[in-house]
Amino acid sequence: MSVPCEAAATSAPVKILLVDDQPGRLLTYRAILEPLGEELVDARSGVEALGRLMEDDYALILLDVNMPGMDGFETASMIHQHPRFEKTPIIFVTAVNVTDMDRLRGYKLGAVDYVMVPVIPEILRSKVVVLAELHRKRLELEATNAQLESANLALQTEKARELAVLNESLRSANATLEIQNSVLQDEVAERGRIEQLLREVGRRKDEFLATLAHELRNPLAPLQNALAVLRMSTPVDGELLALMERQLALMVRLIDDLLDIARISQAKLTLRKDATSLREIVECAVETARPLIEQGGHALVVDLPEQAVPLVADQARLSQVFANLLNNAAKYSEPDGRIELRARVLGDRAQVEVRDSGIGLEAGEVERIFEMFSQVETAVDRTHGGLGIGLTLVRRLAELHGGEVSVSSAGIGRGATFTVTLPLLAPASVEEPVTMPLPESVGNVARRVLVVDDNRDAADTLAMMVQLLGHDVRRLYDPHAVVAEVQAFRPELVFLDVGMPGLSGYDLAPQLRGLPGVPEPTIVAVTGWGQPEDRRRTHHAGFDEHLVKPPLLEAIERLCSAPPRACRVGGPANG
Repeated sequence: MSVPCEAAATSAPVKILLVDDQPGRLLTYRAILEPLGEELVDARSGVEALGRLMEDDYALILLDVNMPGMDGFETASMIHQHPRFEKTPIIFVTAVNVTDMDRLRGYKLGAVDYVMVPVIPEILRSKVVVLAELHRKRLELEATNAQLESANLALQTEKARELAVLNESLRSANATLEIQNSVLQDEVAERGRIEQLLREVGRRKDEFLATLAHELRNPLAPLQNALAVLRMSTPVDGELLALMERQLALMVRLIDDLLDIARISQAKLTLRKDATSLREIVECAVETARPLIEQGGHALVVDLPEQAVPLVADQARLSQVFANLLNNAAKYSEPDGRIELRARVLGDRAQVEVRDSGIGLEAGEVERIFEMFSQVETAVDRTHGGLGIGLTLVRRLAELHGGEVSVSSAGIGRGATFTVTLPLLAPASVEEPVTMPLPESVGNVARRVLVVDDNRDAADTLAMMVQLLGHDVRRLYDPHAVVAEVQAFRPELVFLDVGMPGLSGYDLAPQLRGLPGVPEPTIVAVTGWGQPEDRRRTHHAGFDEHLVKPPLLEAIERLCSAPPRACRVGGPANG
């Protein structure tokens, strides 16, 4: 019954491998051979040809002799060394006259013929037709042999079937089980390899995001400083300056989101949990999201329980959760929409709903929107842009607090409701990051201030800002000159960049402690890294304060107005 199928298979087009490093020749071969109706496969090198042969069987190989790297003779030798291809016919193509020795060498390597360039179409087609037909005949013979073998086996099986039916069934079952076990083991091994690869890719992605966010802070620092200098030094359009400050603050927030998502993915985000209340958290979130809500002309309704709802949480992080949800509601709602934030207590959990009248969600988008870098593709969304990580942060931060987030929508154009539930019971305590309180302000006393940063723009703008605050300031771009400058200038306050080439702030800060005859200055780390472990590292290195780029004017003013360290003069260094 299988004869028609096999006959159809042997009459099907055969595969012919065309190997030449010159694309023009490959096109020529195709133009000559395509009328034959065979399946033509290109390879531009001997290595690629070997790879093609590993993937499929070919009736013949048209092989260029003169190829860079592995030439035609070497390729033919490699092909016929493999038992599977030792009888595959090869037609050599050459653009130069070959000697009898070259021809002998080619024939020994399995060549059946030579074709000279320029190729004569009729000759090449006739050679290919003969070899293709021989290949079909060989396939027909193999099919016939297979049929005979199958018929013979069937005859023997039929004669012995009555005696061996039980054993045959058991043997077949065991063979099938063995194959299935082998396939399953291969699948498990492959899945393990892929999972390991995905974990490695995820780790590299998280590291890239963290590094990217850190590096983006460097150009933002001089921009922030320059805006502060403009506000302090020259008459400027207040609305225009406020616009630039808002956009810069938005950029800083986007970078902070990148850092947060990378930290959470790497399990490096540390929560600073303390006693707080749901009202304080929501009020802070509303204040953060209010500019975007007002920009869209949305009506905001906040409904909180009259009684206090105590929580033990990282107030800033939970405020970030609800601020992101409010911003999301404003972003995905048409102008003059309605946004509601309602909270209630259900047993030992607080439940907060953020409802909007916006574009809504399709059923398939309910879970996808929480995936990293995922956004709902709409005209409204593209108007406001975004990185697609806000809702990912919402879910991750809520889960870190022992809570959960869900979303529901009645469909497109009918709004969406995000529900956050949080436990009211206090979770396990978390180690507090090390912070160094500053003494009380001493007013507008001029201070000697040294600014050190290898980024000239950052150093210049920070120095200008400090100078406009009324202080005596010097700046350095070379970390190797800091010790000598401190000994000569004797600053009371040093703003020191942490990540400088050649000599980092971690190396410099200990050197500035205990310089002979020099009062110890207050040393402030200026860096793009701002997680608790980063702050602990700068504290252990000898820094008094830690500023994250871009530093705010208020923080600079506070540090400059604080009194210097206790007047302690260093002696000879020990060790």
